[in-house]
Order: sequence, then structure tokens, then C-alpha cells
Amino acid sequence: MSILAQIVSDQRKEIALKKAVVSQAQLQAMPLYDRQTISFSNRIKNTPLGIVAEHKRRSPSKPKIKLQSRAAEAAAEYEKAGVAAMSVLTNGQYFGGSLEDLLLARAACDLPLLRKEFIVDAYQIYEAKAFGADAILLIAACLKTEDTEQLAKTAKDIGLDVLLEVHNLEELEQAPLGYVDVVGVNNRNLKDFSVDLNTSLMLAAHIPSGKVKISESGISSYDAIEKLKQAGFDGFLMGEHFMLQDSPGKAAEKFIQNFRL
Repeated sequence: MSILAQIVSDQRKEIALKKAVVSQAQLQAMPLYDRQTISFSNRIKNTPLGIVAEHKRRSPSKPKIKLQSRAAEAAAEYEKAGVAAMSVLTNGQYFGGSLEDLLLARAACDLPLLRKEFIVDAYQIYEAKAFGADAILLIAACLKTEDTEQLAKTAKDIGLDVLLEVHNLEELEQAPLGYVDVVGVNNRNLKDFSVDLNTSLMLAAHIPSGKVKISESGISSYDAIEKLKQAGFDGFLMGEHFMLQDSPGKAAEKFIQNFRL
């Protein structure tokens, strides 16, 4: 079984347990559920570099990134740095995150927040809204086409933006984009975890012009961002490059200040 298939299998088991404890109706009754969300896609388009700064403590490819990181502290620092939005890993088993991280980040900043998770059930979308997210991630490699479309519609119906992540041209061509706000190209190969920015460069022209485009994974240099911007990308999801520094927020601030468009 691939690592992605194992994660999805574990997610489904966890969701079943959660549903037995907290109902969808209870999620919808939580204080943050009815808050006015911030447009994740518009903020990316209207912020010069369109950087989506990520908070994650570890990953299957890097088991120790910043294990003691505090989401609230990172959120406040990222906002001060001038990023467009923040991505919060909420998967515990594989990434060391939690819904509490999302909640604390929401309390600490006014950035649009992306719940980065392996979403396979609508329940997780209601969770995202209840814990302060403004957008959700859907990963094409995890979902059937019809499931992608239904989950995206559910998110849009409750006021959340949708980021659909693809890894290759086949996934992009098969993706239902009607309810999708942002198309993200992940440069990381899910089989061997290698990273190749050419993945984004090759797919750029195939993404419909009406969609906000972001490139994900392996972005750490000004040269890379310049090439990707020239290819038509509006934003860039950057996680490890900042999280591996002593202060992710200060690293993001320095990166943005030193970039010349």
C-alpha cells in the first residue's frame, strides 16, 4: 500500500470515530461556524508575491521539521511578514498537526486560513468551517472525480474557497473545476518524494485562465518564483523553507522584503 493510500485509510477510520462523538449539527453550532470567511483566492491574487506560508511540524519525507512549533505564534508572525495566506496542517498522525492548531491560528491572525488535510468526507469540511478555516484542500490523487466535485460543491455552499491539488496532466485534465477557486500544482512526486519545479512549468499552460494558480513544494529561491510567475502562477505555497528556520515568520518577512518584482 502506498503512503497516500495508507493515509486515506487511516483518515476514514478517524472520521468514523469523530462522527460518533461530535455530530455535524454540533459542528455547525460552534461559534466560529457562522463567521464571515475571507477569500483565500482573492487574497492570493491581490498580494504582490501571493505567498501561502505553511505551518507543519513534520511530514512522511521529513519526520523532524519543527516539532515544538506553536501555530498561534507562527500565524501572528506570518501576518506581520506580509504573506497572502496561511496553510495549517491539521493531520496529526503523519504531520503532527491538529484542529487546535487551526483554531489557535484563527485567534492569532486575520489571514485567510487553508485547512490542509486529506479530505475524503464532507464531515471534514464542516470541521474546517467550525474551526476557523476560510478554504479547504482537495487532493485529486485521493479522490474520484465525482467525489471531488461533490466535496468542492459542499465547501462552496458553506462559504469556503477550494484549492484543488494536482500532480500531473492526467489529474488536471480529469479534474472537475466548476467549484474550484484555486488550482495548485504540487511539485512533489508522491511515490518517491522527489521535487521537480518543472512539474509546475509544464502544467501552467493547461490550467484554465479563470482559475488562480499556485505552485507547491520545493520553492525556496527568488529565481524559482520569477520563473513560475512568468509561467502564469499567482501564488506559491512555501512550508519547509520557512519552518526549517529558527523563526518561520522572520524568515518569511526577510524573503518577502528582499524580493524585487
